[in-house]
Amino acid sequence: MAGAAFSRECGSFLNYPVYFFKSQNFIDMSFKNITLEKERAIALIAFNRPEVLNALNGDTLKELCRAVTRLGEDQDVRVIIITGSGKAFVAGADIAEMQGYTPDEARRFSQLGHKAMDAIQNAGKPVIAAVNGYALGGGLELALACDVIIASRDARLGLPEVNLGLMPGFGGTQRLPRLIGKSLAKELIFTGDVISAQRAYELGMVSRVVPLQELLDEARMMAEKIAGKGPIAVGLAKEAIDRGYHEDLSLGCSMETDAFVESFKTADAREGMKAFTEKRKPLFKGK
Repeated sequence: MAGAAFSRECGSFLNYPVYFFKSQNFIDMSFKNITLEKERAIALIAFNRPEVLNALNGDTLKELCRAVTRLGEDQDVRVIIITGSGKAFVAGADIAEMQGYTPDEARRFSQLGHKAMDAIQNAGKPVIAAVNGYALGGGLELALACDVIIASRDARLGLPEVNLGLMPGFGGTQRLPRLIGKSLAKELIFTGDVISAQRAYELGMVSRVVPLQELLDEARMMAEKIAGKGPIAVGLAKEAIDRGYHEDLSLGCSMETDAFVESFKTADAREGMKAFTEKRKPLFKGK
């Protein structure tokens, strides 16, 4: 009953057409600031504070961390999609909560944000950010922690913390330079400029830009394509990319060899190669 109700209402809930999980879906009602839904191998997390443009407060970060950790441990889930309700993906941290922080409280908030971002990066399976509107400050930092970013044409992205006399605190000064280069990252962070989805695509921040009404369909198609591959191999590839990216090429390639060997220990690898020689579609079981 809950699933049917969500399918009827999800268009208005997310403020744009969504035809995501139409049957046999599971919805976790235990969260207050996010929603968690999954069907088969794909899970959808949606921020659900549209009245404040999904601003990240402490409770929301804790829920996000808990949800991603749970999905990371769920062997049935192979891909996670994260999006926002209403007009924003996430418009930043909750300033109303932050403005009364002492320096010690600010440190704990930053550490909590890093914990949530690390949970995404270390989920062990691909995480796709479907950026449906504003992705500012902590919202962009959250998207940068994901493996792939797909943005709607009207999305706006940036790290405008300096406009408040602050700086990024959830990994923006570290992940953005690694993605687009130090000079461009410094320009965006120092000026606080907010850029279009098309400009973000040109800079390499975003992998695809699509019309808003097609955003979740695009994310789902990508997720389904990934979910059909060997899940252990995808997880090993994600780990090799993320770990090796920060090392010199020689060490990175050594890490790749180790991961390659690990993939050969799996039943999925035997099944994949057997299916190839038999000219049939492989049946991967994540073993």
